[in-house]
Amino acid sequence: MPETTESLDRVMVIAAHPDDPEFGCAGTVVKWAGAGRQITYVLLTSGDKGSHDPDLRPGRLAALREGEQRAAAADLGVRQVIFLRHPDGILENTLELRRQLAALIREHRPHIVLTIDPWRHYQLHPDHRAAGQAALDAVYAAREWYIFPEQLVEGIDPWRVREVYLFWTDNADYWEDITPCLETRIAALMRHASQVGLDQGKLAERIRQRAREAGDGPGYAAAEAFKRFQL
Repeated sequence: MPETTESLDRVMVIAAHPDDPEFGCAGTVVKWAGAGRQITYVLLTSGDKGSHDPDLRPGRLAALREGEQRAAAADLGVRQVIFLRHPDGILENTLELRRQLAALIREHRPHIVLTIDPWRHYQLHPDHRAAGQAALDAVYAAREWYIFPEQLVEGIDPWRVREVYLFWTDNADYWEDITPCLETRIAALMRHASQVGLDQGKLAERIRQRAREAGDGPGYAAAEAFKRFQL
């Protein structure tokens, strides 16, 4: 992990759905939060399509999943959870979404952004592709004076993110040792009861196995893998 300094203490996680951070990078999140970093979650949807139960209406499901996400984030030490509430399942990397994310980056001034790798091979979920691409496009836009200049009022200036970490990547070049945090990561994931189902033991073992496999290369007992950019 990079040394925790004042220049790298604010982190923003941008993802498509509640539970994406817990599936993708929660071990790193809880480790960094414990080291004093300030973590903000930005969820682009509220996961209102994430059920096959015809009796569970989308509005009720969205409220349920937002509650699950807030509980998981609290377990991990996340300071703030922001929901943009775009429609689940049909998320698009629109200019308006890029504008929203650029504004949040300029407001919160994260030194580090964690998001989904939009270039993962055969990434079938369109929301995951759109979320990762929108986040990266917003990282670029937020640092430019003449992109969305209407945002640059009342002390808001362009903001340059220092580092970006892409999770769910096929091209990892950075591994975070999450050995001490693995069980906390799993417990936070289990907060998403509407998604993980009843056989939580099987899912927990699958997460442990993936963490062990990710740690094989760098020599950690458990790890999370990322593609890392230093900007």
